[in-house]
Order: sequence, then structure tokens, then C-alpha cells
Amino acid sequence: MLYRLRQRSKDEGGFTLIELLVVILIIGILAAIAIPSFLNQKSKANDASAKELVRSAQTTAETIATDNNGDYTTVTTAKINEVEKSIPLKEVNGAAFLSKAEGSAKGYTVEATAGKASGNTFTIENKEGVVKRTCTKAGTGSCPSSGEW
Repeated sequence: MLYRLRQRSKDEGGFTLIELLVVILIIGILAAIAIPSFLNQKSKANDASAKELVRSAQTTAETIATDNNGDYTTVTTAKINEVEKSIPLKEVNGAAFLSKAEGSAKGYTVEATAGKASGNTFTIENKEGVVKRTCTKAGTGSCPSSGEW
């Protein structure tokens, strides 16, 4: 009878406890690497959206100034939204929005905030024809460590 029990246990296939623990350990290591990478993607997507918005606002600001004989003082947040209605002026569901647009005799500044996931603010400033692109939270999301993009 003992012989039959031993023979039966040898015939049965399966994984040992050590093999199962190794597989669980490998899955845990892969998850520890992958999950933070995936969590950062929403922040980067919001940053990309804010960059696109601020570039659209820049183009619209140039259009407004051109329509007014090069007068940048007419550039405002409301005027940009009037000309380009697709540019949002407030945050909706954590999405990027145009947070500032103002003109002066020497140029203009347009600014878009990336929303809750990132919190980065991307700015394009045109002063006397010199364009400067900056962002807050340097070194995070899509904002380079130099703070300029």
C-alpha cells in the first residue's frame, strides 16, 4: 500500500512552493517597476496638452496684434478666447487651460496650466521680438530641469 501511495505522488504534476514564490517575486518586481511609470503618464499628457494650448494662444495673440496694426496691448485672455473659442479658460475635469494672457506695448505673455495631475505652468513670453518659453516645477513631468522648454 505504501508503494502505491509513493508511486501516485510521483505521478502527480504540480509546482513546488519555491517555484510559486519565485514567480510571485518576479511579478512583484515587474509591478514595482511598471506602476510608477504608468502613473506618470497622465501628468505628461496634461503637460503636453498645456504646451499645445500655450502655443495656440501664442498664435492667436500674434493674430490679434496683426489685426490691430501690431498693437500687443489688445492681447487679453478674453480676446484670445473670443478669437479662438477652443482654448479653455478654466480647468474642467483636471484638464489643461489658459490661465493668463496679457499684452503690453513691448510684447505679450501667455500662460497655460497643465491641470491637477501635473500642476506645471507653461509660459511663452514675447518681449520686443525675443521669445522665451519657461515652465514651473523644473525637472518634473515634461518640464526640463533648466525650466525652459
